[in-house]
Amino acid sequence: MEALALEKKAQRNAELRERLMQLKKERNAIILAHYYQRAEIQEVADYIGDSFGLAQKARETDADVILFCGVHFMGESAKILNPNKTVIIPDERAGCPMADMVNVEGLRKLKAQHPNAKVVAYINTSADVKAETYICCTSSNAKKVIESIDSDEIIWVPDKNLGHYVSQFTDKKMIIWEGYCNTHDQLSVQDVMNLKREHPDALFVAHPECRPEVVALADFVGSTTGILKYCRESSHKKFIIGTEDGTGYMLQQDSPDKTFIFASKYLVCPNMKVNNLKKCVEALEKMSPEIYVPEHVAEAARASLERMLQVSPN
Repeated sequence: MEALALEKKAQRNAELRERLMQLKKERNAIILAHYYQRAEIQEVADYIGDSFGLAQKARETDADVILFCGVHFMGESAKILNPNKTVIIPDERAGCPMADMVNVEGLRKLKAQHPNAKVVAYINTSADVKAETYICCTSSNAKKVIESIDSDEIIWVPDKNLGHYVSQFTDKKMIIWEGYCNTHDQLSVQDVMNLKREHPDALFVAHPECRPEVVALADFVGSTTGILKYCRESSHKKFIIGTEDGTGYMLQQDSPDKTFIFASKYLVCPNMKVNNLKKCVEALEKMSPEIYVPEHVAEAARASLERMLQVSPN
């Protein structure tokens, strides 16, 4: 029965992929997917990347339609950078709890308390928050972004773990918001130590959204793209992975001869995983859900994103 179910699923996915390719051609669409998406989506994407790479690709594309397979703030960023293009997402419920942890009112209050500080917002924020920000960053260029600013005082929102990590590489005063990634933050030292004991020959790689005490255990710390590159180029054959499990698809694509063990079975972003192949097809059929950003918000947010894109990854 299980084999029959798998066969039917494979046949259904093949039909969905065929329909998706037809719609993509009809709409002159590009499919952008984050590394944390389901494998079935990464398989059909025109480009797979982290937040920095996806923002770059969204700005560069000559497609009329962008189907953004990620979470809502990513679709917003694509729309901000491409105001004349149609940006749709597979499921509008794909939000980001971390992005929801910072709001405009709280940020404005903090700015008033620190009038000489410049705001750096992790790209994992809403368009409204980006509009209150001097410059955005991603985990791949955060350190360089901080050093690029002509201010000795930084307001950092919203991820306290990434903020703590970056603060170790600068003498600037950082006022750090108390947000975090629900998925990365739950990874514990005990989780990692248990696996290190089981696999003493494995290297541990971690995303800086993990807690500081977990990051301190890592043989390598970096963005999703950085982790992929490190594992691909390393001569080691076994790795404990401290980031979202969607990266497993590309890790195996890059290095089929290597072993990857995720540091916790809970390293799954439920918001990223609400998207699937069927929803991608429906989104292009209906051209919905479409992302809208009010122009006055988009104009201010665009400046912070454009500044970010001028700073190359670490």
